[in-house]
Amino acid sequence: MTCGICGRSGPCEISRATGQPWCDLCQSRWAACSRCGTVASVRGGTRTQPLCAHCVNPDPSFWDRCPICRDTWQLSPHRPCHRCTLTQRTDDVLAGGAGLVKADLAALRQALIAVPRPVTAMAWLSRPAVAHLLTEIAADRRVLTHDLLDDLPAGKTLDHLRAVLVAGGTLPARDERLVTLQRWITATIATRTDPAERQLLHRYAVWHHLRRLRRRLGTAHASRLQALNVRCHTTAAVNFLNWLANRNLALASCTQLDLDQWAAGDNASYRDETSHFIRRATAHRHATGLTFAARRWDGPAGPHDTEGRWTTARRLLHDDTIATPDRVAGLLLLLYAQRLSTISALTVDHVSTANGKVALRLGSAPTILPEPLDALVLNLIADRRPYTVIGHPDQTPWLFPGQRPAQHISADRLSQRLATLGIHPARARSTALFALATEIPAAILARLLGIHIKVAVAWQQAASGDWTTYAADVSRRPDSHETRHDRTNR
Repeated sequence: MTCGICGRSGPCEISRATGQPWCDLCQSRWAACSRCGTVASVRGGTRTQPLCAHCVNPDPSFWDRCPICRDTWQLSPHRPCHRCTLTQRTDDVLAGGAGLVKADLAALRQALIAVPRPVTAMAWLSRPAVAHLLTEIAADRRVLTHDLLDDLPAGKTLDHLRAVLVAGGTLPARDERLVTLQRWITATIATRTDPAERQLLHRYAVWHHLRRLRRRLGTAHASRLQALNVRCHTTAAVNFLNWLANRNLALASCTQLDLDQWAAGDNASYRDETSHFIRRATAHRHATGLTFAARRWDGPAGPHDTEGRWTTARRLLHDDTIATPDRVAGLLLLLYAQRLSTISALTVDHVSTANGKVALRLGSAPTILPEPLDALVLNLIADRRPYTVIGHPDQTPWLFPGQRPAQHISADRLSQRLATLGIHPARARSTALFALATEIPAAILARLLGIHIKVAVAWQQAASGDWTTYAADVSRRPDSHETRHDRTNR
């Protein structure tokens, strides 16, 4: 039959509440009631306008009750409701064979049984990998810590569960990307058989790069590009040491002729990172007489499609068929030259409203957003939804929530979503920054966009923008003299 709620054809039953066919999927569907707004089991209406039991028939005597909680209105007097089924399933998984949920899993249990849609939590708990992992953690009598989770096999399921435990307060927050990077460095160094090389790599990767990264981060977490930069430098050092070893050479005995031979080879990779390693090794007397100059940035590479930038921006501003998060992210990239790592980490606190204007703080000074971008940002705040089983929309501070609790969307995922719209982030940002550098002085550009002043100056010079006389030009304007005179009188 044709289901009276979703309209699909398939095996159905006749609903006692509506007298119409309804399929198995609709019998287990949860949604926000289109009439009262309560998130509950769908008992009538349509797919776009679902209705809960109270709105289908408000007569309490018409409905049976859940045999366990006696609160849920339902059609069957014998089958437990979804909420009670979820509670029982959660207790079975987290009991760990002892019949009692241990104290450090109590917060996770409460978060699971309180999710807005129990069927989604049931589907997550029904996954074999999730159930096995939770059962193993519950059976371990040790206190639940990050170290305990580190002893378990790594995988996406474990990473997601760790994020759930951190979001629920069971575990303290830590920089997982930095921890993963440190483990990778330790494993990479351990593969070297020469103790001198191990010590050299340890000083270069840990004492230099990791120490600098931690000092730069402070209390913040490392980005993907920051971790990738350390990996590339460490890999470059390892590759160069391997090249020397294959020729029965050591870094201390390497000559400038050997280095030039490596640089002239076709397999020379990570040139800039290798040059940094060689310069540092020479400065610390691990090598003698080696010179490898660093290449200066001589401006953006590749063509800049200015017309294409504005065409894409107009499409994002006015095409309502594109998802609001993708429209806002694309416009921040095209109009304000923001990195995807910066866009993905924006929070509600970065947005402010005053006097009918919407401002977004990208740098040290807020930027007033034009129409209709200001309305899009406000809609994004009102309609954002985390893609997680555990978590409520009003509890996430991120403008772009991610797939893990209390985390924002990753820059990689945001890049994939923009790529489906035909936007290439690196090229688009380069075009936008090149155009802005020709129109705005470097000091103002750095303050508004949140980039370093040296970066702003470099882009201004690459764009052939001459703002060296900007202050003098402003001082010669008639209104500037009047403003200064009026300010003096006040």
